[in-house]
Amino acid sequence: MTRIIDFENRTEWDKIVRSFPDYDVYFLSGYLASFKVHGDGTPILVYYQRGGLRAVCAFMLRDLNDEVWAQRYIGKGVLFDAITPYGYGGWLLDGNISEEQVGTFWSEIGTFMRAHHIVAAFTRWCPWLKNQELLRGWSNVINLGKTVYIDCSSEEVIFQNLKSKDRTTIRKAIKMGIVVEHSEDFSLFDKFRSIYNASMDKDNADPYYYFGSSFYESVAKDLPGNWKMFYAVFKGEIIAMSIILMCNGRMHYHLSGNVQEYRSLNATNLILYEAARYGARHGYKILHLGGGVGSGEDPLYKFKKTFNKKGDLGFCISKDCFDKEKYSDLIKLRKMSTPSFDVTASFFPLYRLK
Repeated sequence: MTRIIDFENRTEWDKIVRSFPDYDVYFLSGYLASFKVHGDGTPILVYYQRGGLRAVCAFMLRDLNDEVWAQRYIGKGVLFDAITPYGYGGWLLDGNISEEQVGTFWSEIGTFMRAHHIVAAFTRWCPWLKNQELLRGWSNVINLGKTVYIDCSSEEVIFQNLKSKDRTTIRKAIKMGIVVEHSEDFSLFDKFRSIYNASMDKDNADPYYYFGSSFYESVAKDLPGNWKMFYAVFKGEIIAMSIILMCNGRMHYHLSGNVQEYRSLNATNLILYEAARYGARHGYKILHLGGGVGSGEDPLYKFKKTFNKKGDLGFCISKDCFDKEKYSDLIKLRKMSTPSFDVTASFFPLYRLK
């Protein structure tokens, strides 16, 4: 049996998610709530149960009619695709995970998606769970790059795993008088948004990565107990801030920014170090930092790698087409609408290429 738990049934949604031993914040309805506000789609939870196997995945459901080019050809509520929300996710499996049961599950998921007019799904998997491995050979899993985690098993381990250069950087920040604090005070989000947006401006970020005030309101309201703001104070002024998510023994580096004129003080290094120490003291196993831009081994990845020289985790995605005929038709329609459209691009789903 496969069914969709709608966003309106959030109590049932979260009860199901929390019944899976390996669940994390990215599967909770409250996490998807902020991305609903951001305009990423309608949150749904797909839940499968048969033959002793259970599986669950959180998606943002997107109506094809929302694409301007498609409005000439496709009515509202006719065709959809799905994507796991910004961050990490994928299918959680529990119970009888035999090859036969997994095969039956994946076959039923394909039938279910087609019945609900969901043409394709783009999945970002959890590097620390390696949950893609249970579906490799069924789902179209693609190895993409590396992410980095901090081992929070003890404060000693955290310090030992730092690269020597980063130990010096952190000691210097402390000596300069930078103090890291943490809070769940929503009033801090105004300051965070200002600092974060300035950081995005400096990096010429894609417009997608600018989040409105209602997005941050949702983070605070819809994820109670699952987030903290860690921030660095220097001479009475906040100079760097990071939103850290927390759930089921794991912490996640969500969004971050720093004041440009104080960038040389490396306050974010101290924030992440102190966040990891907080995790060690409160029973969290890891602080996952993510990877580089586009999963490349760029300066962002190298910065994160300084926190754990042994901390690489492979990141995978899946590009799954459930209705190849409709997928092909959509590409043809896009080409008709936009003659310059590149049908050979690797983007998925291809018809959404900007």
